[in-house]
Amino acid sequence: MRIDADVVIVGTGVAGLFSALNLPRDKKIVMITKADLESSDSFLAQGGICVLHDKDDYDSYFEDTMKAGHYENRKESVDIMIRSSRQIIEELVQYGVDFERLEGGEFAYTREGAHSKPRILFHEDVTGKEITSKLLAQVKKLDNVTIYEYTTMTDILVEDGECKGIIAEKAGDLIEIYAPDTIWASGGIGGLYKHSTNFPHLTGDALEISKKHGIRLDHLDYVQIHPTTLYSKKPGRRFLISESVRGEGAVLYNKNMERFVNELLPRDVVTKAIHEQMQKDGTDYVWLSMEHIDKETILNHFPNIYQHCLEEGYDVTKECIPVVPAQHYFMGGVWVDSDSRTSMPHLYAVGETSCNGVHGANRLASNSLLESLVFAQRAATKICGGENPFTPYVEAEESEDEKIRA
Repeated sequence: MRIDADVVIVGTGVAGLFSALNLPRDKKIVMITKADLESSDSFLAQGGICVLHDKDDYDSYFEDTMKAGHYENRKESVDIMIRSSRQIIEELVQYGVDFERLEGGEFAYTREGAHSKPRILFHEDVTGKEITSKLLAQVKKLDNVTIYEYTTMTDILVEDGECKGIIAEKAGDLIEIYAPDTIWASGGIGGLYKHSTNFPHLTGDALEISKKHGIRLDHLDYVQIHPTTLYSKKPGRRFLISESVRGEGAVLYNKNMERFVNELLPRDVVTKAIHEQMQKDGTDYVWLSMEHIDKETILNHFPNIYQHCLEEGYDVTKECIPVVPAQHYFMGGVWVDSDSRTSMPHLYAVGETSCNGVHGANRLASNSLLESLVFAQRAATKICGGENPFTPYVEAEESEDEKIRA
């Protein structure tokens, strides 16, 4: 079976959806997803989405992102993400995304680990679902977009070293989708792990195809482990206990109910402390207590977490819950430039599939949704022949050689 399109997008999470929404309505767009439309990790994001709080927040936001990433971040990408954030939020609101607000109508901001101040917008504890579902509803309205569910990319079409589309499989049938431009938005690698917060069908398909065709990959060892997922002996995806819970005052205890770490340190630091404590205690988990968060905040800000834990037999308003680290996010991936272009002409990568350097070696909490949206929009702009705003970030004191390398 052959399908012809102007752009083919692999993945229907926030990165894929926002790419489609930012492409012209006269372009024929084909989107595929490996499972059903709601089985993307974008739907699972709990905590929120970062935004530049105000102009005075730039330096601290930049530093927080760099520090969490062990200063291995690409500065240009961090700068682009931060400076684009207010515009992205405005567009999401126009699409109907409902962020928590104060009585006066202003945005309500929360804080998570490794953030020096509150700069995170949220919708209860299902921010990813709120954003993704609203974007999906908008894409479904577009006459120029066709979506194929339960369709798996197996390879790309290449002519003269350029990407000309993809090969996919649906119910045993092969489909060749030809398009002048292709966008990979196929998610992360959680399905390769025994314990992960990701959907199991996300198995890094774009990485294997990249290896086959010599497409540049970057930092494949940069895998983030989330410190707090609900401990369970059941097989399957681990339920995430959002970092914003700790941002609101939850604390971690060892088996003797003693606090052993600053819960607001970067994720990799907290994860290491938990692993060391479990080894010391001879346990498979540590305890997370929400005793310092009032019941009303728990029920209003974290209703999904409250309900899920209740179903597992834990009332977080009255007792601690067992938590354990699990694979959560992939900071490496298919190398892209600041316009989301891969090393192969006419092939773009966005979202968790890509590595644009924003996150460095360790992602700062709630930067993933923002990064996905910013660089998906930049991919769409480049495909349309437009020029993306913002010049590369260069520190004033850098030498000329350092400027070139930056």
